[in-house]
Amino acid sequence: MARKKFDVFNLSFLDVMACGLGAIVLFYMIINAQVATRADLANEELLAETSLLEQEVFDGTKDLIRIRTNLEEERERKASAANEADALQRMLERLLEDIDRVDKAGLAETDSIEKLKSDIDRLEQAKQKMQAETADPGEQSGRRLRSYIGEGNRQYLTGMKMGGKRVLILVDSSASMLGRSYVNIVRFRLMDDERKRQTPKWQQTVDTVDWLTTKLEPGSHFQIYRFNEEVASVVPDATGEWLKVLDGSGVDRAIEGLRTITPDKGSNLYRAFRAIREMEPLPDNIFLLTDGLPTQGSVVPSKTEMVKVRRRVDLFNKAVRELPGRVPLNVILFPMDGDPDAAALYWRLAVERQGSFMAPSRDWP
Repeated sequence: MARKKFDVFNLSFLDVMACGLGAIVLFYMIINAQVATRADLANEELLAETSLLEQEVFDGTKDLIRIRTNLEEERERKASAANEADALQRMLERLLEDIDRVDKAGLAETDSIEKLKSDIDRLEQAKQKMQAETADPGEQSGRRLRSYIGEGNRQYLTGMKMGGKRVLILVDSSASMLGRSYVNIVRFRLMDDERKRQTPKWQQTVDTVDWLTTKLEPGSHFQIYRFNEEVASVVPDATGEWLKVLDGSGVDRAIEGLRTITPDKGSNLYRAFRAIREMEPLPDNIFLLTDGLPTQGSVVPSKTEMVKVRRRVDLFNKAVRELPGRVPLNVILFPMDGDPDAAALYWRLAVERQGSFMAPSRDWP
């Protein structure tokens, strides 16, 4: 009987080889699909970041153009006023020469001289007015102890009065004061403290306080509290004390103290209003600068967590109950994206407290 011939490359062997090749191809396709998916996700994140940066550059360019336009208009106005003042000066000199010539000739009548003198007085007044318009704004502070030099016309803040013998300015210094959206807040929180203090929203808040303090009357008292999870005066060792407005140096010291504050942590409006109740004597005018509803109440949570809108409204209502009665409250709101109930609640609070409510534009003050 003949022996069966053994063939290495039979059908079974080819099946095994084909299965192995198919497995390799399938494994390669899976890896390739995962790599493409991760690349698409990375590209989307980079595109989103690029869009944010482009928007910031665009906003900055618009602000720069507006500032340059205002500066050119101001220069033209001053130049026109200066030219008119020069023309009035030359006319005045001619009139004086006419008077002198008439006096020497002895031909001028009394009525004519009196008329010329009246014209001279009128021209002198017009000249002084022109010179006042061309003078530096910082020299026209009137009876105020301090002045604020800024861009634009701030006179549209008509309903907010700085009157009172004891004025309290309450400034929200929580982390949300770094930006106007959650994306920007997260970005700025990763930066160093010096960069955080230079963020546009926080700079606008500090400048607003600076502008408000220029309205303080000499002899009155004031205090500036900042609050996040804790409440304290911006002047070291001055919490609970009223600072008197004398020569303006005390106010400057308080503003400089505010400029050293770095926004951080959560917003506890309950403790802020509780601190007002503990002041002795109570303030007779309060200014609250904030950007939204609080995220903490009487008890500070042990860990950071996302607070829902309904919970923040409840925290706000509980904090309001800590306010002392019959004290006017003015609210300046720097609204943040994603907090739609804040404006309505703070407006209602200001109305009930017989104060004013304002949400300033980004170029104010």
